[in-house]
Amino acid sequence: MLKNLCCCCLCYCLILFLPVHGQHKRTLQLLTRGPLKSIRGLCVLTDSLLWASGTGGMVGKSTNGGRQWQWMQVPGCDSCDWRAINAFNAQEAVVVNAGEPAHIFRTQDGGATWQQVYYNDTKGIFFDDMDFRTSQEGWAIGDPLQEHFMLLHTQNGGRQWDTAPLQQRPPALKGEAIFAASASNLHLLPNGDAWFITGGDTARSIRYRQGRWEASALPVTQGAPSRGAFSMAVRNPMQAIVVGGDYQADTLRQRNCLLTTNGGSTWQQPAVPPRGYRSSVAWINNNTVFATGTSGTDISTDGGRHWQPLSNEGFHVVQAAQKGKAVFLAGSNGRIAQISMP
Repeated sequence: MLKNLCCCCLCYCLILFLPVHGQHKRTLQLLTRGPLKSIRGLCVLTDSLLWASGTGGMVGKSTNGGRQWQWMQVPGCDSCDWRAINAFNAQEAVVVNAGEPAHIFRTQDGGATWQQVYYNDTKGIFFDDMDFRTSQEGWAIGDPLQEHFMLLHTQNGGRQWDTAPLQQRPPALKGEAIFAASASNLHLLPNGDAWFITGGDTARSIRYRQGRWEASALPVTQGAPSRGAFSMAVRNPMQAIVVGGDYQADTLRQRNCLLTTNGGSTWQQPAVPPRGYRSSVAWINNNTVFATGTSGTDISTDGGRHWQPLSNEGFHVVQAAQKGKAVFLAGSNGRIAQISMP
């Protein structure tokens, strides 16, 4: 059922102006509030074209940089929480929900109709993220079943999904899980690697390289279901930033951010960390990084080594345009915002 709701309603420009190197100011501007309680799925293709997904089975699309939105509810899925969305253009997109039963739906006509391409009602099924290496090859990953992380593959743009055999899925430790907080903890790299992060009782960096899975400990806050690594931004096969913490104590700054320059073999903490729990992190260029979470939004202009406040307004997810310069955020109460870039 397609709902055309023009939500250019309120461009509240407010939130904070932050000088960067004394030359530029970046502004966080609230663009709209969509008709849903929470948005955690975001896919920004260009400065103009972006998709969002969240609670109530709702999916949104904007073709003019977030000023107006077309909101649609996937039929029969009003209780689905679409935690991840991958779009290929203005017509084609794929969504996956968190929780059971698991659904993956795909549209090829801009959201006018949706086709169910995967369904699983196994007890305990819970998908957390989805990523595409190309327009055809994609993976979806979920919490452990049979002591191994759930893993799906597609080779035709999400039209069909196959479950990886148990022996090809990475084993999980007791109490280990993946957080479906911002659909940014699984990354398929151009060189054929896959990389994801975990949390809970144990936090790890897990990487598929040359046909085998390799895991290493992440020195991030962990040891409880609310703690761990929540989001990873990968700049290249060697350089990445992880953020997380404890969402039940979202202002604690200890061990909530990690940096690697050697592909995850070792991790370092920043000299000045973000101001608390962060559920999403995104590279903008070689030096600029944004991180956001329920207690606020931060910026680093030196590759994640030092962080400073951008706004006390917090979101679930931040993402930069795949082609372009725009940076968007989305979060609770259907909020969608943009960060102005110099």
